[in-house]
Order: sequence, then C-alpha cells, then structure tokens
Amino acid sequence: MIDFEFVSPTKIVFGKKTEEKVGELAASLGYKKALIVFGSNRIKNDGLLGRVEESLQEKGIGFVELSGVRPNPVVSKVIEGVELAKKEKVDFVLAVGGGSVIDTAKSIAVSFFYEGNPFGFNLKKQKPCKSLPIGVILTIASAGSELSNSCVIQDDETGVKQGFNSDLVRPVFAIENPELTFSTPWNQTAAGIADTMMHSLERYFDPSGPYQLSDDFALDLCRNVMEAGKAVQKDPNDYEARAALMLASSLSHNGLTGLGKPFGFVVHPMEHALSGYKPDVIHGAGVALIFPAWAEYVLERDEEKFARMGERLFNIVSTSTKEKAIMCVAKTREFFASLGLPTSFSDVGLNKSDIPSLVSLVSGNGTRVIGCCHQSLRAEDIEKIFSSLC
Repeated sequence: MIDFEFVSPTKIVFGKKTEEKVGELAASLGYKKALIVFGSNRIKNDGLLGRVEESLQEKGIGFVELSGVRPNPVVSKVIEGVELAKKEKVDFVLAVGGGSVIDTAKSIAVSFFYEGNPFGFNLKKQKPCKSLPIGVILTIASAGSELSNSCVIQDDETGVKQGFNSDLVRPVFAIENPELTFSTPWNQTAAGIADTMMHSLERYFDPSGPYQLSDDFALDLCRNVMEAGKAVQKDPNDYEARAALMLASSLSHNGLTGLGKPFGFVVHPMEHALSGYKPDVIHGAGVALIFPAWAEYVLERDEEKFARMGERLFNIVSTSTKEKAIMCVAKTREFFASLGLPTSFSDVGLNKSDIPSLVSLVSGNGTRVIGCCHQSLRAEDIEKIFSSLC
C-alpha cells in the first residue's frame, strides 16, 4: 500500500427525472449563465435539451449552446467553445452527454483562463491552474469522466490523442438518470461496458501489495457490469441493469478501484493511438480489442492476477494457476465478442501496414515507455501486441 490522497468531490444526483433538477442545483451553487455543451441533435429531438433549458430558465439562469461535439473529441471544438464562453461571459460549463462531451467541457473550463493552445495541457506542456465549474447530465454509461480527474482530447492535425489529469476538472455535480440511456445504440452500450471494465482492470493490474482492497473493488465492479450488460443486451429498457451500468461507469474512474497503488495505464495509451489514427473507432471498442492481445503478451508476468480475475469473473476452476490465467484471457475475449465488439484489426478497418504509424503514436517515435514497473512496454513490445491482432 503506497501513500495516497483521495478526493471525489462530485455530487451525484441519481434517479428518474433528475435532469429536471439542474436549474435548482445550479442556482443553489450561485451560477448565473451556462455554456451547454452537447454532441448531436438527438438530445434536442428527444426533448432532453428542452427539459434542461426549461429547468435553467425557471431559476433565472441564462445559457448558450455549443453543439457538434464528436466522438473522440477534437481541440478545434474546444477552441470554439472557449471563444464562445468568453464572448458570452458564462460562469459554468454544463456537459449534456457522454465522455467526449464531458472531456470537451473540461478542456473548455480550464482553457477559459489560459491564453495558449488548449492542447498544451494534453501534451503536458502546461498544467491547469484555474477552471470554470463543470456540471454533467450523463446520457451514456461508459467513460466515467463524470467523476474522474482526466480529460482526453485529440488533435486531428497530428493524429495525437492524449489525456491530462487534474482535480480541477472533476465536475461539481453529475446528474444521472438511467432512463436517458435506454435509447443508446447497442454498439455504444457494448463499448461502454468494455470501457467501464477497463478503467477498473487497468488499475487492478497496476502493482499491488497484500490485502489490497481496491483490487477486490475492481473485480467486483467488473463482475457487476458483465451481469448487468448481459441483461441490457436482452432488454435495453431494463432500468435496474441500466442503473447498475451508469453507477459503475462513475465509480470505475474516480480512483476508488486503484486506491493505494501506483497509477500507470497500459491499454488506454495504445487505444488512444488507435482511435487517434482512426477516429471512427469507438474508444470502448478499441480497448476491448487491445486488452486480450496485451494480456496474452504479459501473461507470464502476472499469472497470479490473471488467475484471480478468472476465478472472480468467470468462475474458472483449475489446479494450475497458469491454466486459470490462460483461460481468463480466452474468456475475456469471448465475452467482448459476445457483445459484438471487435477481435481483430480487420474488424476496425486496419491492417499490418498501419502498425508502424500506431507504434510511433503510442511510443512518441520510440521515446516513451508506457505502463509502470514490471508491466512497462517499449516500442518493440507495442509492435508485437499490435501484430498479434492482424
């Protein structure tokens, strides 16, 4: 157990019709004018945006809209949002959507007080020193950005997709109504299941000491998500299952499943390169693709942990730790495939010729090592993992 500090200040307002409380909540915090950030017109067409804006108007809170945030969000939209926020003199940012919308809102909030290129935060050239407050109305269970301190943005000009971490970007509140996720397309729901699991599994595979409670949190959360995900696959309007997925999305990425451990994601940086290189790849689908390939490559380094994961998630019984570990990886791949997620590069429109570019993006042209301690990967390791997916 290493020394640590833990903060999770976001107020969760959970349940049916909770989006209608946004005006009351914002007013209680003293906010006067919001920049509402969202993606497609779906939230207009289904009436969600109207309900949100009516709630704000009832409490005398002004607002201005920033629409058009795409999956794998880009810095150009952040710059547009900062300009609008300054012009309209807003005092908080309200994200209505999922991870891409929330991360765009976070980047706008910290860049509001910064005169340089917002992507400088993601390149680790600058650290945020101040932020507008951020509120969230969550519409998809996936990224966990609603409670996290991370913000991932992409620069289309360079193909670089990278995140930064700062407690300044933890939202002040997150409104979570599971009914808002009923209409989420299955491919996005499935990708969200994988992404939620990976936020906990990445932390689980960080080095642990004995009696590591966070490891138990991580595995139990994943098992809950797998069971709820199967229920939603059968019935998209299963409220209890959707509620379980939404809550797990939040708790998987607020730091709870990694308490007292070093922090060093491995699969996520590889996926960020993949979806940065090919933006039409859904992030959750990308991590589902890469995790089993990574797991096979590092299996011998962490047989005990893979075996334990296999016991907890798949009820694997075997006399051999190695056999449990091998079966765990196979079962994980099978589970993701059963959700309709990709299992090879060809499934996402990539082939062997794309590997050098992907390796370069992950490793910073061979200058960067990803992961931590015994799990760290160099460019040659990353190349082998990607090659196994062809």
